Amino acid sequence: MSEDIAMEDVVEVDALQEALDAAGEEVNTEAAIKKYSEILTGFEDRNSDEIGARCKEEAIYKLARLYATEASRVTEIVGLLNMGGTFFGAIAKAKTAKIVRGLLDIASEIPGSLEVQAELCRQIVAWCKQEKRTFLRQRVESRLVSVDYERGRYDEALVLVNRLLKELKKLDDKQMLVESHLIEAKIHAALRNVPKSKAALTAARTNGNAVYVGPVVQAQLDEMSGTLHCEESDY
Repeated sequence: MSEDIAMEDVVEVDALQEALDAAGEEVNTEAAIKKYSEILTGFEDRNSDEIGARCKEEAIYKLARLYATEASRVTEIVGLLNMGGTFFGAIAKAKTAKIVRGLLDIASEIPGSLEVQAELCRQIVAWCKQEKRTFLRQRVESRLVSVDYERGRYDEALVLVNRLLKELKKLDDKQMLVESHLIEAKIHAALRNVPKSKAALTAARTNGNAVYVGPVVQAQLDEMSGTLHCEESDY
């Protein structure tokens, strides 16, 4: 009996992988979207299975990339969160956060997509609030601050980062505090407010002393420090 159940599981996993492979071989975009969507919404008993979860995650990324090829359909990327609601409810929140970051990364690859990225961030934040996913919301809001900064929407970015910093200080999330204070320093520098920019950079470095700071963020901190020294003619 147990062997029969095991065989059924193997066949089911194979069927899911076969469906994913078949979707990848589809040359018609609409047909491929349909097949990937069926993978995401079907096979519900494979949501928490390691292989099944991997296949569904891959289907989400494939769908996102297909939507990203057409400017008019980019916003449908957010719809994947609702489409895969059952799947996201079955996997770890950390895995969901990874997938959401992956979707935003795909959107960021589109040339001139800052407006689209901002809209995606706002919609994902709304979804996070509805699903009560505070941790993920904060990270997406941090991404939105960076996007607003790149769009030159400094006032909007400053309002959001100030609110985000209040939350992060209560949670004492050092890693996020480093990144948030860094973008705060960049915003103040763009607004020509050097004293506040220096204060934000100092706060970023202070929090960075308590956690590991990756090379990319460290380089950004050093670059920001150099920029401020130049602003004060301290060569």
